[in-house]
Amino acid sequence: MAKIRKRVLIAGVVQGVAFRYYTRSVARKAGVCGWVRNLPDGRVEAVFEGEQPDVQTVVNWCELGPPGGRVDSVQAFTEPYRGEFADFDIAFF
Repeated sequence: MAKIRKRVLIAGVVQGVAFRYYTRSVARKAGVCGWVRNLPDGRVEAVFEGEQPDVQTVVNWCELGPPGGRVDSVQAFTEPYRGEFADFDIAFF
């Protein structure tokens, strides 16, 4: 099965609602590697790498978000797969 990489930008009420923590949990459960972080403009950014169906599962979850949040838009960009991650975590950069 093909491995893919997606960079995702999520807008809405996505900070202060544990979006990053839920994303980490969903990604790890799906076997997807990468990271998620808050952006200064109020959006959340994430990079997902893994098997295509697993990455799509996490991207689909991002369209719903956690309880207490509200997702207004999700932009997903396909990037070349790099295989640079061993796990999925919250980034602070």
